[in-house]
Amino acid sequence: MVEAIGQFGPGFQPPTQYDLRGRLLEEEHARTKSLLQDREDEKIKHGCSIMTDAWTDMKRRSIMNLCTNTSEGTTFIKSKEMSDVSHTSEVIYELVDKAIEDVGAENVVQIVTDNASNNMGAKALLQAKRPNIFGVLVQLIPSILCCKVLATLQNSRRRLIK
Repeated sequence: MVEAIGQFGPGFQPPTQYDLRGRLLEEEHARTKSLLQDREDEKIKHGCSIMTDAWTDMKRRSIMNLCTNTSEGTTFIKSKEMSDVSHTSEVIYELVDKAIEDVGAENVVQIVTDNASNNMGAKALLQAKRPNIFGVLVQLIPSILCCKVLATLQNSRRRLIK
């Protein structure tokens, strides 16, 4: 980083703290929002998958991530620390059902998760409440790895079409 700053020469003036937390932050926020708009449009036009992934960090905290996936890419919805909550089917069902509500039930095609028994229970609860969702796709590999595979396949498909 110091070398990169040095390439600008001795007269380089770094942005002020005010610029970093004000104008520059606002510009980056606007740029990020515009990048995500394509994915939002894709959700409305063709629907999306909601993906879950539960894992444990280096401090032994249990965390569940929720993401959406469209042909435009994967978008993070939220992360919830669940160390003090039992990972029952009902708890997972409530988290995923809330994500469906946030995204819009009419925009969700399927749910992608792993095959843990608590996810299978959540699957049954979701299918009972939301029979219009194509189904709960249960993967044998973690869903984040699945995201990477889907993204690679989509990028390969785009390269073949060009």
